[in-house]
Amino acid sequence: MAKTSKQFIASLPKIYGIYTGGFLAFIVLMAFLEKAGISGRNIGLMFVGFTILIYALIGWLSRTTEVDEYYLAGKKVPTVFNGMATAADWMSGASFVAMAGGIYFGGYTYMAFLIGWTGGYVLVSTLLAPYLRKFGCYTVPDFIGARYGGNFARFCAVLILLVASFTYVTAQITATGSIAQKALSTPEFPVSFAFGCYTGLITILICSMLGGMRSVTWSQVAQYIVLIIAYLIPLFWISWKYNFGIFPHVMLGDEVQRLAALEQQFGLVRHTKEVLTEAKIPNDALGNATSLKYIVGGHSAVPAGHEVAWRYISLAICMMVGTASLPHILMRYFTTPTVTAARRSVGWSLFFIGLLYLSAPMLATVSKISLMDPNLPTAIIGKKISDVMQIQWVQNWIAVKQVVIVDFNKDGILQLSEWFMNEDVVVLATPEIAGLPYVISGLVAAGGLAAAMSTADGLILAMANAISHDVYYKMIDPKASVQKRLIVARVLLVVLGSLAAIFASFRLTGILGAVAWAFDFAMSGLFFPLVLGVWWKRATRSGAIAGMLCGLIAGTAYLVWVGVPNKDITFFMGATPWKDIHWIFVDNLRFGIPGALVSLIAMVSVSLVTKPESKAVMDMVDEVRIASGKTVIRNA
Repeated sequence: MAKTSKQFIASLPKIYGIYTGGFLAFIVLMAFLEKAGISGRNIGLMFVGFTILIYALIGWLSRTTEVDEYYLAGKKVPTVFNGMATAADWMSGASFVAMAGGIYFGGYTYMAFLIGWTGGYVLVSTLLAPYLRKFGCYTVPDFIGARYGGNFARFCAVLILLVASFTYVTAQITATGSIAQKALSTPEFPVSFAFGCYTGLITILICSMLGGMRSVTWSQVAQYIVLIIAYLIPLFWISWKYNFGIFPHVMLGDEVQRLAALEQQFGLVRHTKEVLTEAKIPNDALGNATSLKYIVGGHSAVPAGHEVAWRYISLAICMMVGTASLPHILMRYFTTPTVTAARRSVGWSLFFIGLLYLSAPMLATVSKISLMDPNLPTAIIGKKISDVMQIQWVQNWIAVKQVVIVDFNKDGILQLSEWFMNEDVVVLATPEIAGLPYVISGLVAAGGLAAAMSTADGLILAMANAISHDVYYKMIDPKASVQKRLIVARVLLVVLGSLAAIFASFRLTGILGAVAWAFDFAMSGLFFPLVLGVWWKRATRSGAIAGMLCGLIAGTAYLVWVGVPNKDITFFMGATPWKDIHWIFVDNLRFGIPGALVSLIAMVSVSLVTKPESKAVMDMVDEVRIASGKTVIRNA
């Protein structure tokens, strides 16, 4: 068995090299079929079906009944491949589908997500990953339980994990639903969003149920390959086709100036709440378009300069600290062979993530220019609405209610302020907007599906593992057999995934906003108990419990205080504070700041007034901070 495992690890480059070549050959085949007259819907079906089949096959081949393999992939994942799996786990539907859309509508301020999400890995590498790996735990709550010695502390960590991960996974299934709906729908045969959510759920469960972390890891490597190819090919094709530069990233500054000139040329009229409501455009209490937004900024009030800077910095801080607090990401570094490998794996993760993140601003820019530049054949702004309505891709997106055109001034000409689009579909629509072959749209749909599914796999697995290992095995039935523990874990996967799909099908929130909430929940309750658990020996069990509970309660209470008074669910996803108070510095996307501050104060205060932990715990913390050597504890 050991020899077979070593042979498999050694052959990974060859296996995934063949897989990558096969996927590229499949893309070429789809292009030939499109030329032969195969419909776009059938091409979309084949892309989705082919990739889902591959992921399911990997999940089946990676099935296991061994506890170490199920929870930690046997701690055998090489650093490069763990970096790819982590990148896939990380670059969710928010990164692939929604982030470029946020930049598309909100401009540079949304790049705080990029800064925060990448900068967070510096915190992961320097403060947590190697040291948590040395603990030898199965889950993040397992570390909390071992470090602070007690089931109640462990339970508090499970609670925060569930709140943050469930919020996050709901956003991923929302992305899956949007993508599946687009790939499977036509104007004649529209597919419901809920159907898309449940289609994605089935695939997610197939990938994770049979092999746990082992099958999820190897599926995520395959999903990363698909999503990065799907993201970069359209960007370079559009850039080459419309002379945006051979390497578009270098030309971003010039294209942004070009875009600013186009926006000034066409102008933008800001509509009142009454006008938007009459046109049935979703809007919040202040009259800002929400789920459907203007093609160019102006959908939200423009704050003062100092407030813009604070919003940018504060959002980046929340995303950084949240990154270092998310259990499903920290779990990935438990799977490496050694402590040193865990640190190196963080570097590879950042490299693979950067390939996509550096491309998102450029994709948003070229997509918007393709719609606006009158010198390009794809431009629709300034054209007759009757002509625009005859364009196939416009018809497709209107059919699934992701695009709305309202002729406010009744002149029959499409103005900037008369075009509305859901920001979550910008990336999916870009190949059609730019006039690329439909095979590229199918490719992007497959990439988006891979991104959303890979993250959902990790999140659902993290939740199920936390309950099955930390609650059921550690608290309820310590004598449970391996078989029984794995059955409980698999049942939980189905239950939690189904609940997330049900919530996602209601589409109560946007993708990017829900993801921001998940980061805020995680940082509110987990960041300081994790970091101080490694770096402050004086941190006690009572202090950690106080930090986790007070932080989570404070952050959640602040979120409710900011959003609920408007009694408008769409307002939760806007970045505008309630009661038109524009000067408030912490809004509903940044409630992790007050939550984490309360957590820190509560944890330090309670720790200082309670009895220090035992000498054994102190010695264990000292040993953990030596980032080499054997693991400190071992799981049964």
